[in-house]
Amino acid sequence: MVLFFTSNSYNPPVVLYMGKDKVENEDLIKYAWPQDVWFHVDKLSSAHVYLRMPEGMAWEDIPEALLTDCAQLVKANSIEGNKKDNLTIIYTPGDNLKKTGDMAVGQVSFHSDRRVKRVHVAKRENPIVNRLNKTKSERQVDHEQEKVERLRKEGVARRAAAAAKKKTDTELAREREAQKKAWSYDSLFSGEPDSDDEAPRLTGKALEEDFM
Repeated sequence: MVLFFTSNSYNPPVVLYMGKDKVENEDLIKYAWPQDVWFHVDKLSSAHVYLRMPEGMAWEDIPEALLTDCAQLVKANSIEGNKKDNLTIIYTPGDNLKKTGDMAVGQVSFHSDRRVKRVHVAKRENPIVNRLNKTKSERQVDHEQEKVERLRKEGVARRAAAAAKKKTDTELAREREAQKKAWSYDSLFSGEPDSDDEAPRLTGKALEEDFM
């Protein structure tokens, strides 16, 4: 079972979720979305909490209020960490999680330590924890089917974006061609003679001879 929470510290509200036990955490590690950010208490046992970032948010720039919600939820779901002050919470993108066959159930490492950030939690903040707990729901998730559906939607979005870009590029090319032709016609019918076609200037003497 997966536990879901809603953080209203960001607009629009975002989803936080975590596994109910270490077995479920295995699936969450395996099926984390590209826009998921993983949170855990550093050097202590705790829940694996994930933030599903909304479109346009970068994991390096998570707003402070939302980051605090994630950190407080992790602390509150650590048996040992919940009792301690001055904890460090670590977080990293879901695709940076590394799982090898010799690791214990629920254990995880990272592909790159450079993509791991830390946030300090001085103490438990009950108003935040209580607010998040009021939004808690629990449901069974078919991770494989969810992945298939996500990939399908992403494929549809990519194809739509590609079609829109192709249409825009085609329209732009037509506009440029039309403008190019307009410039060509403007030059042809401007009424200004080319320098090579100018009539010769007549001197005063030549004018006199012309009338004689």
